[in-house]
Amino acid sequence: MSVTDPTEQGLLRRLNGLGVFLGGPANVVMQLGRPEVGYGVAESRVHSGSVYRHPFKRFRTTIGYLGIALWGSDGLRAAYREAVDGQHRQVRSRPESPVEYNAFSRDLQLWVASCLYYGLRELVTRMGGPLTDGEEEVLLRIGARFGTTLQVPPEEWHADRAAFADYWQVGLERVRFDEPVRDYVLGVLRQEMLPLGLGRLAGPTMAWLNTGFLPLRFREELGLAWSAADERRHARVVRLVGRLQGGLPVPLRRFPVNLMIADVALRRRLGRPLV
Repeated sequence: MSVTDPTEQGLLRRLNGLGVFLGGPANVVMQLGRPEVGYGVAESRVHSGSVYRHPFKRFRTTIGYLGIALWGSDGLRAAYREAVDGQHRQVRSRPESPVEYNAFSRDLQLWVASCLYYGLRELVTRMGGPLTDGEEEVLLRIGARFGTTLQVPPEEWHADRAAFADYWQVGLERVRFDEPVRDYVLGVLRQEMLPLGLGRLAGPTMAWLNTGFLPLRFREELGLAWSAADERRHARVVRLVGRLQGGLPVPLRRFPVNLMIADVALRRRLGRPLV
């Protein structure tokens, strides 16, 4: 689908950078719900990409990837795919690992991309309201970019919403957090990696916001409490953010995602590492 398609443009206008930023930790948690992904990240020896060692770099590269998948040029997507591939080639299970994994696995990358699509749809609908059937189909096609910006070929993306729903249900049944991965993702939710006391300051609010973005299965697996009152308050907060951001000019509405896209583009021109 062309980037000039009016339905696609309208959907992407409903998405804002602050929402992507606020809901990011929840999506990381969902991705790591597959034990192969969870252990792959928790045991990774690629320390340059560790969120606990380099939180701000990880923020830059993750938000950059999301922005490029959604709004970037084909050239930027191809360059970023190559850079990510270089990192993923180093992430493989060891003999002592509890589960076997390989970050270059298309199956695992499809799960990651599917989590990102699920999160994208949640943000768009929670901030802007329900979608028409036509908009749903376009959004699903937009979501395919999360996979093709990795190693998932277009033909392996979900054919329609029913196919995604079936895949998602099977995926939920495979979600499991063993203790090492559970500790890792709870730390992400609570922003424990942030320096200078920022984690203690922002952690409770970010943990609450992102718990609200998690499907029930994940909250149950992690032992996270969530009440009907929490759900109502979360819905009001997210809708308010959507309304406030919706009235801003496009550059402000997409901040900080557009800044990360510009950073990647500059790094590419200067020949510096993208991730």
